[in-house]
Amino acid sequence: MLVSDVIKKQMEETGWIRRMFEEGIKMRKQYGDENVYDFSLGNPFIEPPEQLIRALIDTLSDPVPGMHRYMPNNGYEDVRSEIATYLKEHYDMPFTADHVYMSAGSAGGLNILLKSMLNKGDEVIVPKPYFMEYRYYIESHGGNIKTVSTDEEFQLDIDKIEAAISEKTKAILINSPNNPTGVVYREEKLKELAALLYTYREKGQKIYLISDDAYRKIVFDNIKLPNIFKIYDLVISVTSHSKDLALPGERIGYIAISPKIKEVKSLVSALMFSSRALGFVNAPALFQRVIGKFQKNSIDVMDYQKKRDFIYKIITDAGFECVKPQGAFYLFPKCPIKDELKFVQIMQEEERILVVPGRGFGKSGYFRIAYCVPLEKILKATDGFLNIGKRYIKG
Repeated sequence: MLVSDVIKKQMEETGWIRRMFEEGIKMRKQYGDENVYDFSLGNPFIEPPEQLIRALIDTLSDPVPGMHRYMPNNGYEDVRSEIATYLKEHYDMPFTADHVYMSAGSAGGLNILLKSMLNKGDEVIVPKPYFMEYRYYIESHGGNIKTVSTDEEFQLDIDKIEAAISEKTKAILINSPNNPTGVVYREEKLKELAALLYTYREKGQKIYLISDDAYRKIVFDNIKLPNIFKIYDLVISVTSHSKDLALPGERIGYIAISPKIKEVKSLVSALMFSSRALGFVNAPALFQRVIGKFQKNSIDVMDYQKKRDFIYKIITDAGFECVKPQGAFYLFPKCPIKDELKFVQIMQEEERILVVPGRGFGKSGYFRIAYCVPLEKILKATDGFLNIGKRYIKG
């Protein structure tokens, strides 16, 4: 067989987001776009900020000689310095260009980081529900994933994390605001987690905290994200501009290494090697030139908050149980019947609503709604959600 058994198995286990997205393409051809309500893919409908587009045009119009050539694997030094200045101000920590590594988005950043960190058999603890591709990132680089359940509000369950820690635990990977729930992990929970990890430090075990910060700037209701770099010392943040600047197709982001990590030089050297070994080589040159100047910018967060409010009211009016999201652009309602895959199929067949089953995020019994779509699409789906609620919840 051409395709490996491992990849075939992984493809069968996951891929729900893309499967539903591709189903949506077929349905739009059959019924017309206006009659299909596709909430499957976290693909921002919103456009990047105008000033970023202008900066991109200016960069292309007045190119620096050699602008499209190779640069050091960790990225242009002036760009890393710009980002470090922002990080220093934002986190009140002494970041320098040496603590910043430009990456091909969060996915690229996480892969080169995990390849650089993990020995065969090392364990990475991941709270669930979670972005399922974490599993394959970890396993691809010789590690083992250990998932732990969160509480009923999808907050960190410290007792369960403690029970999962072993002598092989190398890192804990968190994502807040979270995909698929939209939940922001509370500061007191993060402090409890840090206290737990410090107790293991006293026993001689270093456990790193990897934070996937792809949605860090998309936070609602004036909530302030906890300063993770102040809460714990061994923090490595991976950031993407796919969501906050609506650039998912450009694959640009960076890794931020806590100034408190003493082995920063050896880690950066490892990241450079891993970038080449995995074929990333470097982050896209053109967008590196632009992105450093836009660290304080983001898309209009209020646009997403408005959509959050509409979709949350619609599904709760329909009778669904759902933790109200505090960020990102996802909802994760509880399924009213036992088999959420069957329920997802029901919504698709009866109301042409496409969502992703919770098993695609390691949490059966739920489904994910990605509301980064035009507001009119949300409003037009109202009757469909209400109809489903009448038939399967309110009965």
